[in-house]
Amino acid sequence: MNLPNLLTLSRLVLAAIMMAFLSLEFPFARTLALLVFSTAAVTDYFDGYLARRRYGVTAFGQLMDPLTDKILVCAAFVSFVELRLVPAWIAVAIIGREFLVTGLRLLAAHRGHVVSAGRWGKHKTVWQIVAIVILLLGLAVREDYLGWAAPATLNRFDLLFGRLAYFMSLAVAGVTLLSGWLYFREHRDVLDGR
Repeated sequence: MNLPNLLTLSRLVLAAIMMAFLSLEFPFARTLALLVFSTAAVTDYFDGYLARRRYGVTAFGQLMDPLTDKILVCAAFVSFVELRLVPAWIAVAIIGREFLVTGLRLLAAHRGHVVSAGRWGKHKTVWQIVAIVILLLGLAVREDYLGWAAPATLNRFDLLFGRLAYFMSLAVAGVTLLSGWLYFREHRDVLDGR
């Protein structure tokens, strides 16, 4: 197992740690969740960079890199639903797309082909990561740093942050579904059995 593949697998552990920080109540838990997610996002960049530049791209990396990205993103959105930050239907749309694309990849692998992430899939991942970082940052500010604020200030922040979270997650869901549709259109030969 080379370094890029170890970095890929580290995102599974980091996803679990992030969820724990978002589920537990203790000082600066949300800030720690933000730091853990940001670390995981950085590993996503470096595992691809190291695989292309130094260690070589492996079939394991081509399959597991997008899968661990999906687990990390899904863990964040499930946590956001639990925290009542994102509506469940948006999380289900995002997670459903991820399962469908993973199913397509598994079908292709069963037929002896490795289908790596395409351009739109990479754009989708970047937008998901940006949105999750912004939402985690907002949670950290609200819960870790605004505890001293007056109730009126907290109410204003909650209103603005709630709207930002809704529209940002809605936009990410749109990009995610669009990229899934384009992915299936590009690889429809796998579905046709060709």
